[in-house]
Amino acid sequence: MGHATDNVAEERHTFAMTSDVWDEESARRYDETSAEMFTPGRIDPAVDLLAGLAADTAALEFAIGTGRVAVPLHARGVPVTGIDLSGPMLDQLRRKPGAAGIPVVAGDMATTRVDGEFGLVYLVFNTIANLRTQAEQVACFRNAARHLTAGGRFVVELWVPPLRRFPPGQTAVPFDVGPDHLGFDTMDLVTQQGTSHHFWREADGSYRRGESNFRYVWPSECDLMAQLAGLELEDRWADWDRSPFTSGSESHVSVWRKP
Repeated sequence: MGHATDNVAEERHTFAMTSDVWDEESARRYDETSAEMFTPGRIDPAVDLLAGLAADTAALEFAIGTGRVAVPLHARGVPVTGIDLSGPMLDQLRRKPGAAGIPVVAGDMATTRVDGEFGLVYLVFNTIANLRTQAEQVACFRNAARHLTAGGRFVVELWVPPLRRFPPGQTAVPFDVGPDHLGFDTMDLVTQQGTSHHFWREADGSYRRGESNFRYVWPSECDLMAQLAGLELEDRWADWDRSPFTSGSESHVSVWRKP
């Protein structure tokens, strides 16, 4: 345990965290602007899979946010602990029914350590991309491994970079075009840095703009990060329903196991 703590302290001094942090207004609007992700069709398959992987062990969620997955997973009888960089997001979580039994720690998912060991650590909704350097993403895998018991699993839900949608010379690609929201990504193919640009239509007809920054990462790069952390790939699916992962898949749910 002491050795792991020394490693965390060392990593904190090798890079400065670059993640965007949700402020109070963004946290307050989060559940509304992400309403599609809160539907039973989105949540139930994720909770079913995670509950099965956790079995009779405890789970740790990196970037727990407002508890979209943690609250229903906890309601299924899985003891859940959470880490999040945004205090306002944790405030929103604490206000939710059923969240009182979920311990949370304010901190970054690359270096923050919580007490105990877990049979499951998970990170959903593309959030590992919020860590905007390769070093931070590698540290996140290592932090997950430090929290896992032998045989425990690290689960990541992540999109596959849609670079095939970029015609030569184009710098932006839309990912959502609807009556109330327009979203497109700009990406640098050399640095793997990107920005999601959002335009939301308000009730009075005006538009509100928002941006979030990320570093995209390939499934194969995730596997190498897992290997560096001492984890082994166990499964990879295209979604929470365990559809086969193919060259045409736009996302993946990957499971790495600690030997």
